[in-house]
Amino acid sequence: MAAATILIDRIGFAYTARSPRVLDDVSLTIAPGAITALVGRSGSGKSSLLHIIAGLAKPSAGQIVIDGVAVDGPTPRAVMMFQSPSLYPWLTVAENVAIGLRFAGLKHPDIARRVADTLALVGLEGAARSRATSISGGQAQRAALARALVMQPDVLLLDEPFAALDLFTRLDLQRDIRAIAKRFNITVVLVSHDIPEIARMADRAAFLAGSPARIVTETAISEAARCDDDEASRAEIARLTALYEQVSGAATPQRAPIVHTAAATPAFAQ
Repeated sequence: MAAATILIDRIGFAYTARSPRVLDDVSLTIAPGAITALVGRSGSGKSSLLHIIAGLAKPSAGQIVIDGVAVDGPTPRAVMMFQSPSLYPWLTVAENVAIGLRFAGLKHPDIARRVADTLALVGLEGAARSRATSISGGQAQRAALARALVMQPDVLLLDEPFAALDLFTRLDLQRDIRAIAKRFNITVVLVSHDIPEIARMADRAAFLAGSPARIVTETAISEAARCDDDEASRAEIARLTALYEQVSGAATPQRAPIVHTAAATPAFAQ
C-alpha cells in the first residue's frame, strides 16, 4: 500500500440528464496519507462525491485523478466501506473477506495468508470461521473493513460506516481505522454528519454547501481534538461546529479562505 494523491477537478454531477445538478465545480486536492472529511447537510452531495471518487458513479463534468491517472470506473486502488457491511450471510467471515482476492485470481495459499493477516489486524482472528449471521454489528463492520483492507488499497473511502453502531463500538472503530490508515499510509476520505467523529478521525475537513453544492471552505483539524485534554478537545469540536453552521447556511457560497490550525504529527499505530 502506498498513499495516493487525489485530485477532485471541477466535478459536476446530476442523477439524470434532466435533473438539476447536485454538485457543481467541486475542486479539492487530498494529500497522500491524509484523512479528509467531506462535511455538509443531508442532500449536499457528499456521498455522491465519494461514489465518483470510487468510480461507482460518473460525473457530469470534471474528473477524479488518483496519482496522475483519471478514474474511469471502479479500481482496486480505491475501496469503499458503506453504512451496511453487506456480508454474504451463508459465508464465513474469512470467506467474506476473501471475495475480492478470489475475483482477482490469487492462489489459495496467498488468499489464506492475506485474509489471516488482515483479520488479525482488525481484531477478528477468533471469528474467521464464524458465519456472518452469528457475529455482532461491530464485528460485521470490522469484517467489512478487513474485506476492504485485504485488497491493499491506496485509498479508503468511508460512507458513514459507523452510523448504525453503538457509541463504544463506534469509538473503537474510529480509533482503529485512523491508526491502521496512519500505520499503512492509506489516504482516507470520510463522509459524516458527526462533528465529534470528524474531529477524532480526520486531519482536514472540506465543507460543502449550496444548491448545487460546492466546497466553500476547508480547514485543518488540530491534534487537540484527539488528545486527552477534554477542554482542548471540546474547543476544537466547538470551532468545527461553528464553521459547519456558518457555511451550511450559505445560499450562494463563495470559496472562503482556508483556515489553518497548528497540528501535531499524528501518532502512528505501533
